Amino acid sequence: MSSHEITNQVENNKHSWLDILTGAQMLFVAFGALVLVPLLTGLNPNVALFTAGLGTILFQITTRGKVPVFLASSFAFIAPISYGVAQWGIPATLGGLMVAGFVFMLFGFLVKINGANVINRILPPVVTGPIIMVIGLSLAPVAIGMAMGTGEGIPANIPKYQLILVSMISLLTTLIVAIWAKGFLKLLPIISGIVVGYVLSCFLGLVNFQPVYDAPWFALPNFTFPEFKWQAVLYMIPIVIAPTIEHVGDIMAIGSVTGKDYTKEPGLQRTLFGDGLATSAAGLLGGPPCITYAEVIGAVTLTRNFKTRVMTWAAIWAIVMSFIGKVGAFLASIPSVVMGGIMVLLFGSIASVGINILVKHKVDLSVSRNMCITALVLVFGIGGMVFDFGSYALEGISLCGILAIVLNLILPRA
Repeated sequence: MSSHEITNQVENNKHSWLDILTGAQMLFVAFGALVLVPLLTGLNPNVALFTAGLGTILFQITTRGKVPVFLASSFAFIAPISYGVAQWGIPATLGGLMVAGFVFMLFGFLVKINGANVINRILPPVVTGPIIMVIGLSLAPVAIGMAMGTGEGIPANIPKYQLILVSMISLLTTLIVAIWAKGFLKLLPIISGIVVGYVLSCFLGLVNFQPVYDAPWFALPNFTFPEFKWQAVLYMIPIVIAPTIEHVGDIMAIGSVTGKDYTKEPGLQRTLFGDGLATSAAGLLGGPPCITYAEVIGAVTLTRNFKTRVMTWAAIWAIVMSFIGKVGAFLASIPSVVMGGIMVLLFGSIASVGINILVKHKVDLSVSRNMCITALVLVFGIGGMVFDFGSYALEGISLCGILAIVLNLILPRA
């Protein structure tokens, strides 16, 4: 056993009330991104807090408490959830998300049978890169619309220039913190942008505090239970491609920080199964899918705190907060222009991740095969191609996912 492992083991054996406070800190790091997804998709933020806590605990049980990560709302599902809610309603969308969790578990089963490299064989960079780009770029009109003040709940008497001012200052704050902030503050760009934008909105009269006053201090989260429509299920299944790749990257990243290879112990099959179990549990109760969180990995890197017990306390804090009714009411009072400004950067960054995958893995787009896969996925996804089969329409990210996988399988390699 190396000195690094001995140090980690000693740290994990310590019992300290500081773990409780550190767990609260970890939740604070993830909080902005955690609640952003339900606020943008129409799901309940208190339920999202509850399912993030529950999902983290389920993940820790599945992985035998060996991986110090926190699970919370996945950005990759923002567009699919929004589309699903508009097409089939929230219950049917939740049913699709539950099944998406089972696909995560299926990937875990495939890894157990064939080894960790099976993910790269099924989903090589030429498939995942363009799909992730489409996820980000397809949301661009939504982000710009909200940033310009076309969202719901905006007072009609507020001049347009003031709305754009709020969104751009929120965006600028997020950029400044993400690029120039130091230490712990650098982990909080989204919260920083929301706080500054919210304060400015208060001065401009964009915030209605009455629902916050009226909300009870204690209230059960407004759980919503799923129903199953095959159209919603088929739509959601291919969406799992992007978060699967993100999950593998997160597990490798936290392993490089702690000095352990989590793809071998507890094994990528267990971590994928844990993500799937958490996602299905979230869908069962009305929350967004829960996957491993890069923000918290950054916090672990900064604090050098490798205790999985800290993540368990973060999960407990999230569950406790979910029962505070005023938390959800306060989050709902955030003007859509504030969220719009942050979404401009957020959705652009998702697209950038897809570009980075192509660059990092040196995907040569001068090769006809790679160029065809990338070109068709981007144009179908961003252009809005629809294959209408009457009772079911294949479009958006689902269409792109299936198209990319099929092309990768049938097009000849050089």
